[in-house]
Amino acid sequence: MRTLVAGVDEVGRGPLAGPVVACAVILFEVPPGLRDSKQLAPAARARLVPLVRRAGAVAVGAASVREIDRLDIRRATWLAMQRAVARLPVRPTRVLVDGRDVPDFGIPAEAIVGGDATVPEIMAASIVAKELRDHAMRRLARRYPGYGFERHAGYPTVEHRQALRLLGPTLHHRRSFAPVRAVLEGCAAESEDRAWPTPASQARRSTGRTGPS
Repeated sequence: MRTLVAGVDEVGRGPLAGPVVACAVILFEVPPGLRDSKQLAPAARARLVPLVRRAGAVAVGAASVREIDRLDIRRATWLAMQRAVARLPVRPTRVLVDGRDVPDFGIPAEAIVGGDATVPEIMAASIVAKELRDHAMRRLARRYPGYGFERHAGYPTVEHRQALRLLGPTLHHRRSFAPVRAVLEGCAAESEDRAWPTPASQARRSTGRTGPS
């Protein structure tokens, strides 16, 4: 029986906004120029995506912001990976996942630390997942200008945190992540001050101060 190895990687565990995206790839040949996605310029990464698709079987899975908030990011990431493997047009006999642990795929699987730099199938999966997620975040940037999604892809950069405090969370922000939750709690506290004014809150508004002295 022929061994068909699927490499799996994800993008989007750390951002404050947007989905987590996973890709599964079975390579029948190694595309020229394939390497760790972190070592590739965006243009080179984009050029490799069609080469990867022509060189093997590719499938993508994602977990939404709602699923991330409901399940937690670890289990949502596993769900995205399981969806990607299940959508492969060819069933692999073995799955290699970048990282330290693996979900249950129903077939033999192994976690490989640093696999996105050493295993061609995982390298390819990483490239496709990153390109697709970045594209999705650029689309969000057009719907929600001012957050800078096209630059930071939802990661907690200084720019993103400042925009979050100024503009508030969108529907695509992860409420279960501490920086987003802190903004929401701050908004709730301000609303409560307005609804039920106290001497302290009235003093803060009259002086323009928002915290204790």
